[in-house]
Amino acid sequence: MSAKKDLSFSTRAIHSGYDARDSQGSLTPPLYLTSTFSFDNVEQGAARFAGEESGHFYSRISNPTQELLETRLADLEEGEAALATASGMGAISATLWTLLSPGDRILADITLYGCTFAFFRHALERFGIEIEFVDCTDLKAVSAALTRNTRVVYFETPVNPNMRLTDIRAISDLVHGYDPEIKVMVDSTYCTPALQKPLTLGADLVVHSATKYLGGHGDLIAGAVIGKADLIQRIRLEGLKDMTGAVISPFTAFLVMRGLKTLELRMQRHSISAQWLAEKLQDHQAVEVVYFPGLASNPYHDLCKQQMSLPGGMIAFELKGGYAQSVRFMNSLQLIKRAVSLGDAETLCQHPASMTHSTYTPEERAAHGISESLIRLSVGLEDAGDILADIEQALKQAME
Repeated sequence: MSAKKDLSFSTRAIHSGYDARDSQGSLTPPLYLTSTFSFDNVEQGAARFAGEESGHFYSRISNPTQELLETRLADLEEGEAALATASGMGAISATLWTLLSPGDRILADITLYGCTFAFFRHALERFGIEIEFVDCTDLKAVSAALTRNTRVVYFETPVNPNMRLTDIRAISDLVHGYDPEIKVMVDSTYCTPALQKPLTLGADLVVHSATKYLGGHGDLIAGAVIGKADLIQRIRLEGLKDMTGAVISPFTAFLVMRGLKTLELRMQRHSISAQWLAEKLQDHQAVEVVYFPGLASNPYHDLCKQQMSLPGGMIAFELKGGYAQSVRFMNSLQLIKRAVSLGDAETLCQHPASMTHSTYTPEERAAHGISESLIRLSVGLEDAGDILADIEQALKQAME
């Protein structure tokens, strides 16, 4: 079944790109566990290697299971094409190695996922690529930082871990007004296309850690990048094939497609529970501040309503007792799991300063808005009342 824009998101997430009649009536798309593909003749093999004929020849480049996932992701993001990779960092690194050369410059938001930050500082800079961190919520600061050798403007929204939002349309208009060739690249892992579509707001590329909400069950590692077809093909043949080798396995692609079937339902449940819990948290005597764009008091609340259909399932908060109290709180959790990652059925809680963002120095965390007492909560699919009960008992112990 080809993509049909008149069909709803949830229907396309289940059906897009697949017709059971093409696979002997199999309701579930086949899993192609093969490393290589045979040719009818030498001429066909040559044409496929040259890109003159469509078709698969080696699963490091493409695979029918992977291709179906990519078709579906591109449809859901309303982009021309997608590339699925072995991890979110695989998608980010393959894309940026394709786009950047020594002497080029990338503008990146001041707050990023820890491994993305480390890749920028420990890999890109080492090979002569200039990195400038700028507050992407400040359009004047972004405008002032653009230069003739800027090639990419990169940000997350919502930001991991402190939930700042960046105006995708405003940044895209600003950057492309300065130079249409600069690529605006958005990590939309926290939202997925069920809640936010950066490409429709003017971004050039959107990346995901499919490990999170797209897979949704905590049983896979994968990533994806979506954008214009010619650019995605470059990333496939340069950044993926020749530079990183971050190839997704067919079985992992199969599992991500399974996750997509329930994506919209899960994101609705995550968001509804997170909204309720955030409202309860902001009223608790032990809580200093709650960072959640669904709260009317949040400075990004209006922007959230403009570019997101729901505020998502991620909450960040700080306790009045600082670092020590935050640690006591986390160590007192019983139902909620102390674990990194996010977007699973299970509610997960982690401490960015000592875990996901430990690649930052303490000075860098302070400069980039990540406090030592910040707690990040990925609200799962359990009963919200049970999640709250565990939070409340842990807060009680943390206050003693």
